[in-house]
Amino acid sequence: MARTLNPAIHTVRRDAFVDAAQRLITQKGYEQMSVQDLLDELEASRGAFYHYFDSKEELLEAVVNRMVDAGVAAVAPVVDDPLLPAVRKFEAIFAGIQSFKAERKQLVLAILEVWISDHNALVREKFRRTAVVRLAPLLSAVIEQGNREEAFHTGPADSTARVLVGLMQSFGDAATELFVARQAGTIGLEEVQRAVEANTDACERILGLSAGSLTLIDEPALRFWFG
Repeated sequence: MARTLNPAIHTVRRDAFVDAAQRLITQKGYEQMSVQDLLDELEASRGAFYHYFDSKEELLEAVVNRMVDAGVAAVAPVVDDPLLPAVRKFEAIFAGIQSFKAERKQLVLAILEVWISDHNALVREKFRRTAVVRLAPLLSAVIEQGNREEAFHTGPADSTARVLVGLMQSFGDAATELFVARQAGTIGLEEVQRAVEANTDACERILGLSAGSLTLIDEPALRFWFG
């Protein structure tokens, strides 16, 4: 007889592994964390782990996906605010994502250490696709509002949103490289500021805004990460 799986129990146990992975990645780093560490943390069997995940890399993917979902959920209420104009909503989405990451700085930095390694390319690609699916609809709604308000001047909102998510992902890659270089002391803060300004200018052009209309990363946030 085929085994019957209780979805509620499955979710709880899977979530427990993701919870433990987040704690251990924050404490000791992803590369240093072993499957056995997880089993010891949860007093679980190896079979239980492989019931939910095919590999340690798949667990990392689950951790990243949870962060994406939580980050998008944190900024989603901004889109529904009837009193906020589209330009301010656009800025608030960026500010909300930055705040979400700042509150989890140690976990973000721990994941960053493995993010740039070649053997995690598949996880990065899956993350990119997930980000498009989760974030593009929020940006699309804001762009539609901005076009109605005649603050933005774009083509179809859905297509524009996908372009902007791609730009955000590209800047995220660049920011990672800048962070590593800044930590190594090989660049100054001015170079980071120029990259932020170039990214902001590109967003303004895509949205049909005049230069200086957007603030996507303010000075305190910049110094928080790049000091």
